[in-house]
Amino acid sequence: MTVACCVALLVAVVPADSRQWPAFLGSGATAGAVAESQLPLEWSPEHGISWQAEIPGHGQSSPVVWGDHVFVTSVEGPKKETYHTLCVNLSTGQVEWARDLANSTPIDNSLYVSRAAPTPVVDAQRVVVFFESGGCVAYSHSGEILWTRDLAKDYGPFIAEFGLGASPCQTDDRVYVLLEHDGPSHLVALDKQTGQTVWQVDRTPRRSWSSPAVLDVGGAPQIVVSSAGSIDGYSTETGELLWTYNQVGGNTGTTPIDCGDGKFLVGASAGQQGENAEEAKISNCLMQVSQEGTQWRVDKLWMNQEVSPSWASPIMHQGLAYWINRGGVVSCLDANTGEMVYKERSKQSCWATPIAVGERIYLFGKDGVVSVLASGREFKLLAENALWSADDPPLDASLQTQEKGEQRQRAAAMFGGATLYGAAIVDQAIIARIGNRLYCIQ
Repeated sequence: MTVACCVALLVAVVPADSRQWPAFLGSGATAGAVAESQLPLEWSPEHGISWQAEIPGHGQSSPVVWGDHVFVTSVEGPKKETYHTLCVNLSTGQVEWARDLANSTPIDNSLYVSRAAPTPVVDAQRVVVFFESGGCVAYSHSGEILWTRDLAKDYGPFIAEFGLGASPCQTDDRVYVLLEHDGPSHLVALDKQTGQTVWQVDRTPRRSWSSPAVLDVGGAPQIVVSSAGSIDGYSTETGELLWTYNQVGGNTGTTPIDCGDGKFLVGASAGQQGENAEEAKISNCLMQVSQEGTQWRVDKLWMNQEVSPSWASPIMHQGLAYWINRGGVVSCLDANTGEMVYKERSKQSCWATPIAVGERIYLFGKDGVVSVLASGREFKLLAENALWSADDPPLDASLQTQEKGEQRQRAAAMFGGATLYGAAIVDQAIIARIGNRLYCIQ
């Protein structure tokens, strides 16, 4: 596995408040909406990019947005000595403040180890950042430290060849952090105001980089974790394990996508060496959780053996489900039956999950080309837009890491260019992120 496992992934549908993209997958906003007509359809490196903001070091997390503030994280140093949190003005691209956190567990800065992979969460009072070292800090929107935790001291050491990659999720008063690695693993609920642990539950050790999601099940929130051989539902209040489903495999890099009425999509990959091939065949599916009396029921409504994600989660939009694989092939499925509607190749592989807005689907190509598809049962390419010129790619000195071993050196050469890790869509703007830069497209 490469560091790609840790890539931050995005949500299918734009959250409701047009000035909020509050978490990994954009989940959590509750009012208003971005109109398709407000967003750019076509742009180029010379026209349509409103601003660019340089980020110190390198990071794989997605940006989050609240009002006029864009928050983003990164890591810097040969031993990942320093973690950065930046607040960037949405209108101007100016850095409003930057804060540093010393890494309590330095490790070689490598393409094969997560580098500021977890995406922050933000609400009206605070932004909470979590780093793979275990460092967890809450800042006010003006950059004041509200509280800090070193989760490695309480729940580590973290034994992870490729690092931790799961992003936290949140409810109104809590942040939920998934700590999965080769050693004793946990799901931990932190109080947003104090940072204190509200509850913790043990999980079996496993290698997985998928993030938990807060989903509505029967009118109440649950934390759903799809990870390396199981899908588990937990009470947000107590951490009680409500249900589990273990007829899955290869679900190590994507996040459950809420489809309403207790339904959610699951994505699973065969793995770099095909080690999860058989399990993954039965694991790209639509699941439903329901309650009968006091018992929970988990059903696989359909599966499709022809689809497999890369690092992008499958999405649901207007009665259709979309998968995109590592070759850039987009598979469109009927959401009711799972039957293939079309299968077509896009411009580039996507490490970020597509975002659907109205009649458009934005595909964020790994190498900086954003393809815009028409939603619906016919494959129709509306536009292909580059963030940077092929003749003038962005420089990222932090990519020049010293890999150990011939195999890793060869693989590092393949990933030597900038990678589009994630994006956020807010009022009239698309914020896209590579390792050391933010782009605002308006």
